[in-house]
Amino acid sequence: MKYNFRKMNESYADEIAYKWKYKGKYSFYDMTDDPEDLEEFINPNNWENKFAVINEDNELIGFYSYYFKDEVMWIGFGLRPDLTGKGLGASFVKAGIEYGLYNFSYSKDHIMLAVAKFNKRAIKLYKKIGFETTKEYDQKTNGGIYRFVAMKKRLNFY
Repeated sequence: MKYNFRKMNESYADEIAYKWKYKGKYSFYDMTDDPEDLEEFINPNNWENKFAVINEDNELIGFYSYYFKDEVMWIGFGLRPDLTGKGLGASFVKAGIEYGLYNFSYSKDHIMLAVAKFNKRAIKLYKKIGFETTKEYDQKTNGGIYRFVAMKKRLNFY
């Protein structure tokens, strides 16, 4: 699958925020379950480093957010609910990393991401593509406090 990155806009943000509903325990990732996350996601003032991911058929299939903490790139992303669990994860994550490195001319030796600890499927994928757990921490979200895992991937620049 080919992944095309486009600046986030109102149409993309609304579709992701209001129409994407994940099944079972993954409903944790539904934007509407956390009013603060929802407001942050749909606010155009926060779209500078947010991108919609479009496939070759011009369909919205995912999104990426990039933010920088102490000059280190952190990535956040989501794949459309009906596409999860179908073997697209590795190529989707790698495409987002490559886009972020290129788009932001990023040259540090690693990137970071955070994932809910219960999401074993995602953690397994991230480890498979080279991420390592650096720490666990509690985060307030979705009306409660949840355990998260911070993960680091070393980058090989040639």
